[in-house]
Amino acid sequence: MENWIGVGIWMVMGGLIGLVMKTLVKRPEATSGHTTLLVVLGAFAAVVGGMLGVGIFAFEDPKSISMAGMAGAAFLAILFTYIYRWGVKGLI
Repeated sequence: MENWIGVGIWMVMGGLIGLVMKTLVKRPEATSGHTTLLVVLGAFAAVVGGMLGVGIFAFEDPKSISMAGMAGAAFLAILFTYIYRWGVKGLI
């Protein structure tokens, strides 16, 4: 049960990171909206990053509520939402 709670924490953390990226990375030519997409993208990236962090750095004792899981979730959520907010939105 502890691992499912950790995955839920990753999802909430990723959604919050998506909202923070929306406020930090301003695009003057960007259209309004995309908040839901950023939250979902951040949550998805956090789950994938958390799994990678646990799988790579905490392989012997895999728990989702660990520094490796949280760091991996935060890193990938920041990376994906930043790339979407800054890079991909400029191309579309």
